[in-house]
Amino acid sequence: MLARRGPRRAEAEERAVSNPLLETRGLPAFSRIRPEHVEPAVDQVLAENRRRLEELLAQAPGTWEGLVEPLEDLEERLERAWTPVAHLHAVMDSEPLRAAYNACLPRLTAYQTELGQDERLYRAWRALAEGPQWQALDRAQRRVVENALRDFRLAGVELDGPDKERFKAIMQELATLGARFEENLLDATQAWTKRIADRAALAGLPESALALLAQQARQRGLDGWLLTLELPAYLPVITYCEDRSLRREIYEAYVTRASDAGPHAGRWDNGPLMERILALRHEAARLLGYRSYADYALVPRMAASPEQVLDFLRQLARRSLDQARRELEELRRFAAERCGIEELEAWDVPYCSERLRQERYALSQEALRPYFPLPRVLEGMFEIVRRLYGVEVRPREGVDVWHPDVRFYEIVDGTGALRGGFYLDLYARPHKRGGAWMDECLRRRRTREGLQHPVAFLTCNFTPPVDGRPALLTHEEVLTLFHEFGHGLHHMLTTVDHPAVAGIAGVPWDAVELPSQFMENWCWQREALDLISGHHETGEPLPQALLDRLLAARGFQAGMQMVRQLEFALFDLRLHLEYDPRRGPRIDEILEEVRQEVAVMRPPSFHRFPHSFAHIFAGGYAAGYYSYKWAEVLSADAFSAFEEEGLFNRETGLRFLHTILEQGGSQDPMELFVAFRGREPSIEPLLRHSGIGG
Repeated sequence: MLARRGPRRAEAEERAVSNPLLETRGLPAFSRIRPEHVEPAVDQVLAENRRRLEELLAQAPGTWEGLVEPLEDLEERLERAWTPVAHLHAVMDSEPLRAAYNACLPRLTAYQTELGQDERLYRAWRALAEGPQWQALDRAQRRVVENALRDFRLAGVELDGPDKERFKAIMQELATLGARFEENLLDATQAWTKRIADRAALAGLPESALALLAQQARQRGLDGWLLTLELPAYLPVITYCEDRSLRREIYEAYVTRASDAGPHAGRWDNGPLMERILALRHEAARLLGYRSYADYALVPRMAASPEQVLDFLRQLARRSLDQARRELEELRRFAAERCGIEELEAWDVPYCSERLRQERYALSQEALRPYFPLPRVLEGMFEIVRRLYGVEVRPREGVDVWHPDVRFYEIVDGTGALRGGFYLDLYARPHKRGGAWMDECLRRRRTREGLQHPVAFLTCNFTPPVDGRPALLTHEEVLTLFHEFGHGLHHMLTTVDHPAVAGIAGVPWDAVELPSQFMENWCWQREALDLISGHHETGEPLPQALLDRLLAARGFQAGMQMVRQLEFALFDLRLHLEYDPRRGPRIDEILEEVRQEVAVMRPPSFHRFPHSFAHIFAGGYAAGYYSYKWAEVLSADAFSAFEEEGLFNRETGLRFLHTILEQGGSQDPMELFVAFRGREPSIEPLLRHSGIGG
């Protein structure tokens, strides 16, 4: 055995020298990765994994050491080759990389489906679950086995020949369609620009936004100011620009991205993709015996059924709708009386809302920017987790990164022992996917060679530093940063050694937002704001008068914001619950019915919201967008323990660390919540924090 392994390892190491995606130690060598490395690396790893799997199954393993640990090796090998590619595709896209990425997707999907449908592998897992070793497994190990058996069934392992092949083909096509949906959205977002030569056309925009738009123009060799649909550029225009026609123009370009309408109508139209995706998802669910894709998708989640989710969402709607209607009527009156807008349109809502907010609270997000320079926010955020959990965050130099703006940090505990690390990529730039997210680079895993520490990617799209000043964040952006760092802590602070249930892995989708939304709560507290705020010129913390106005404005238009999210969640769930092949997807029809039920502001006829709803068509939230509100109930109630026991109460912080963050997906999330809170969650803290009355 040892004699055969030696040469193979030497050959693998020799190949890895020329292809960084084949390296199996350390962090990814991002600066050396080229598009031409992708397909050879993926093909080689898939071939080796298939060969090793055959060797493994020939031994008929039925033990943890004989089955699970070797399978973890195979998964780790593939993740090390593919994860850097998928990440670069999101943050440094290019035509050659995109081509290589898309070429590999069908191969990877085929491989994963093969694993999920391999009856020999399924029998081996069942043998472990039914064998003598079962009683000796710890809780986390049992969870791994139980989840694996469930996932085999969801992957079609019990299907017969033709149905199994059809399921496999569906999964491959869905992976390709999801990638194409996201690429269409990226291309459509970046295709629209508008150069402004006269600053008067941008009257109302704050200086920080004007500086960004001027910088964007200079970067492209243009004079004046350049408008784009990237959020740091789009939001200031739609929120502050006094020119109503310009607001409408950029609004129409934004809400018609990747659709059959707007300035690039039909060029990157996601409409046919959406219809095909919904049809395939429904067909896959029916092959497995489920009534709908929603029923299929909820099997591994906290929610027991689509009907329970609908009841939950409609309960929130009942508590929010009256307030939302009052808020909109107030906004209409304000628009007519103070903004000269008799007929409030969708492109007027952000502008008039901001005017109303400023008049009522003398507060704007732009007024807060000087107090949230990014270095100060990061320093304060790291101090908050030190006080809560006894861990320290420190920079690590010399790490290979994909862009000069990217930084790397390590987290250590009170003894100096390493807990994990993360890449921080915070600024918007061309060829980078919009939004903010956390993703896994490496999972925690204990092997015979030692402990592999978890590593995360934390990605945002903030306004970059302009004119020599540090990046200045709005309070909304501070919330976003804390949110993603909460996800990162969940991934990095786990103490579970089995990667299938370590960190965010194995956590039900409707519970995974708990740690992220939980972290946002500190952004509203004086003690925490003193740590994360400081004027970028004077260092002065956020003044109490400004904080008072910020807190007073926290519930501003809370009802309208709530029903908007409920519209998304209900649309998503009903789309996947009610699909009928005889009637088609009924995308527009269902959206209209949902809006009749919960919307208070109706968008214009050219609005094409579904075409850019990447969360459900490309981002893993299909029949799961409700998870944000579901987990927000958990996070608001969890934070109420700190309201009761002290914002930086170390005992409470350690209890949250030990019962939630460290446990990952190793236990049922409701059991973990009860272990922390002493009872099941209540909806009331969420409504209170949101500023929604009874």
